[in-house]
Amino acid sequence: MKLNIVLFEPQIPQNTGNIARTCACTGARLHLVGPMGFPIDDKKLKRAGLDYWDLLDITYYDTIADFYEKNPDAVCFYFTTKARHTYSDMSYPDNAYLVFGREDAGIPEEILLQHPESCVRLPMLPYLRSLNLSNTVAVGAYEVLRQWNFPELQNYGQLHRYHWDEED
Repeated sequence: MKLNIVLFEPQIPQNTGNIARTCACTGARLHLVGPMGFPIDDKKLKRAGLDYWDLLDITYYDTIADFYEKNPDAVCFYFTTKARHTYSDMSYPDNAYLVFGREDAGIPEEILLQHPESCVRLPMLPYLRSLNLSNTVAVGAYEVLRQWNFPELQNYGQLHRYHWDEED
């Protein structure tokens, strides 16, 4: 099973680096859709992603239209504060695409209006604007992986036993 994380026009390199690290640790593909608010070789981006960049399956797109043209059959779930459904209400198919918008503007409203049943939100207090983008991506990614019973991640704990797991 494969998970896809899509960032539309990310603006903050540290968020993108943290998301790249989450993708590397979970085996998710990362799709970066421009224009981005920073150069891809930004030191802050590399630092936040640590030494995981070579472990990423990453694709770059010039524009949102370019993303849709190259992924015509993508089953997308749009994360937004404007959704009726919560992220945990959905059932995510294999090869799902979790789509996240700019830190300052979110996903363009015309896209949300075209896909109202695929828009999801994380519950939060009503008087706050939004969660941090990299935190939202992590919550969404791990919900999908939980529904899929953590494919390819399941045996990690058995391979790395800690001293408290051993009998004396």
